[in-house]
Amino acid sequence: MKIALAIASEKAIPTAFVVFRDKLETSIAKAARLGYDAIELALARPEEAHMSTILSLLRNNGLELAAISTGRVFAEEHVWFTHPDEKIRHKAINILKGLMDLAAEAKSQVNVGRVRGYIHEGDSRETAEARFIECMTLCADYAAPLGVRLLLEPVNRYEINFVNSVPEAQNLLIKIKRPNIKIMPDVFHMNIEDVSIYQSLRNAGDLVGYIHFADSNRWAPGQGHLNFPAIYRCLKKMGYQGFIGIEILPYPDPDTAAKLAIEYMKKITT
Repeated sequence: MKIALAIASEKAIPTAFVVFRDKLETSIAKAARLGYDAIELALARPEEAHMSTILSLLRNNGLELAAISTGRVFAEEHVWFTHPDEKIRHKAINILKGLMDLAAEAKSQVNVGRVRGYIHEGDSRETAEARFIECMTLCADYAAPLGVRLLLEPVNRYEINFVNSVPEAQNLLIKIKRPNIKIMPDVFHMNIEDVSIYQSLRNAGDLVGYIHFADSNRWAPGQGHLNFPAIYRCLKKMGYQGFIGIEILPYPDPDTAAKLAIEYMKKITT
């Protein structure tokens, strides 16, 4: 398993869930020096990124692009899949298509987190689910010929009220029936929502396409109470060979957070 660090450009809003929010050349170089294998890049819109430049920076630093994340699309562009306004849903799809084009250049994958949307006041769960399934299916069908996977990330109830647990994500994938959609568990959210982190991971099995590590307090692994050695053993026993993404709060400061995370991960994975 390879370890990726979540980063964004200096254009990202301060509340973006990334460790480094700086010029990409600076963050990529820092991640490489610290010993990471890859980055996870948070984008709000495809126009932000020149993939040829990013790939050159990654090659020069010996890193890969683990995934493109879309939390900023929700937070900054204010579009999502369950929105009652069809025009806004289509705008969300079009932004995701642009990000999928970028991912195809890098042979990478695209996360679908909060951009999936939430259950709006006055809407039923069935209505929200139908909108989500329609948008997700259109995105998956666009991604398939590009060789791009989509990653549905369950997020806890205190941040959004739709797709909170890994079993809920599994049930939706059964309905969508698109093999290029996988689940992206995040153990911080699983610690809140899933009855058992280990059982949910085992039940998801081959559907796990990527995973986020953050401790119980959303600080670096090792700074809270989650049992990461046991979680890592569970993943190994499952045969998981994908990336582990470090998506944590940049506390006590970004450089220290990134250093604490990789040092801890090296300790439990070697």
